[in-house]
Amino acid sequence: MLDTEVRELMQSFVLSDYQVQEVYSRFYAEISKGLKRSTNSQATTKCFPTYVQDLPTGDEIGKYLALDLGGTNFRVLLVSLKGHHDALVEFQTYAVPKDLMVGPGVDLFDHIAECLAKFVAKHDMKNAYLPLGFTFSFPCVQKGLKEAVLSRWTKGFKCPGVAGEDVGRLLHEAIQRRGDVEIAVVAILNDTTGTLMSCAHRNADCRVGIIVGTGCNACYVEHVDQVDLLDHEFKREKKQVIVNCEWGAFGEGGQLDFVRTEYDVTIDNKSINPAQQLFEKMTSGMYLGELVRLVLIRGLQKKAVFKLNPRREEFATILEENENIFETRHISEIESDTFPEFANTRRICKQLFGLEKATVEDCQKLKYVCECVSKRAATLVAIGASGLVNKTFDRKVVVGMDGSVYRYHPKFDEYIRETMHKLVKPDKTFDIMLSEDGSGRGAALVAAVASKTK
Repeated sequence: MLDTEVRELMQSFVLSDYQVQEVYSRFYAEISKGLKRSTNSQATTKCFPTYVQDLPTGDEIGKYLALDLGGTNFRVLLVSLKGHHDALVEFQTYAVPKDLMVGPGVDLFDHIAECLAKFVAKHDMKNAYLPLGFTFSFPCVQKGLKEAVLSRWTKGFKCPGVAGEDVGRLLHEAIQRRGDVEIAVVAILNDTTGTLMSCAHRNADCRVGIIVGTGCNACYVEHVDQVDLLDHEFKREKKQVIVNCEWGAFGEGGQLDFVRTEYDVTIDNKSINPAQQLFEKMTSGMYLGELVRLVLIRGLQKKAVFKLNPRREEFATILEENENIFETRHISEIESDTFPEFANTRRICKQLFGLEKATVEDCQKLKYVCECVSKRAATLVAIGASGLVNKTFDRKVVVGMDGSVYRYHPKFDEYIRETMHKLVKPDKTFDIMLSEDGSGRGAALVAAVASKTK
């Protein structure tokens, strides 16, 4: 049994029904603010129209390139769509060296163009005309399907000369500078849009796309009349548009202060973007492991964890001196463990602390700490997901989901469903599906649909 010390340690992470309802109301109000031109400037969730207005039908055919940049790696993909909801995907992953993440933007785009050219040469397509869908997973204001202006860098990137610029143009110019491939950037999208498109390709009821990975964001299909920021010419023929919520920024106006903990404040203060992306910092893989590390330091000081271990103070020092030593993947591994073996937990304790055999009680407490942090993250994601499901016009809504946290955490899906059942309107039914490579296949599908509607 868990003792009161560890329960008290984690109390601030356990959201009451009242808190869940209150966060839901605030989130729903914030999305409504983001959609209206008159209140958009005050909204934290900017609700950018993506200009993607057609969902895939499943009968798309042809070869398309996709480029996926959203973290420390990027991928180039060749997607061959064969109709019948079928696609063949070949891809290569390339690293973004640390210095390029913070160096001049031109260098970053030249590196990407070079990798694109290598990929195309490898696949013997140097002379082919290739439409490209570019998944660029940073906050952007879309001005059109292939025009997206970076609002601000997130997720550890800080390249000067890109914010305020059209990233589609920057990529196009980098490709032109090489002059050795014919690649047309036909669409720029966010990974959430790719997730929605990739799921809609297989399930026509998909209306929401969510990523819980390094970052956290969502998009959904909205009626054009509700989207003030969409120009009138896009409202004449089509009745819907995908809206990129940019919900990672929710809470920047103080909306989450009543549920944020001292640990959240510490993480925010130490981050490269203080006071920004507060919802993301409570939900995404970039921060969850670090939250556990901070909680464990406090737990060791209070004798709430490893209570009887004579090396307790030494463990605290190890955690204090090594930021990010506790990784988000450790949470997934620990929560996958079974009682009383706790094989993963014991391996991680040995790795981190040189602790030969953690006791069953130590393992149980460590698992509880991880559960509280990940369950809170899942609950917050579920609150947002429920708000978007309730906003859509359809009675039956499928939510497409992706990202390393959702994909690899053993109970994240279960935690999300538990909260959604409480919040989704009773006249609606929902389901969640795991996206098949949203940012890759999804980008190609946007390119395909764009080429089709031309």
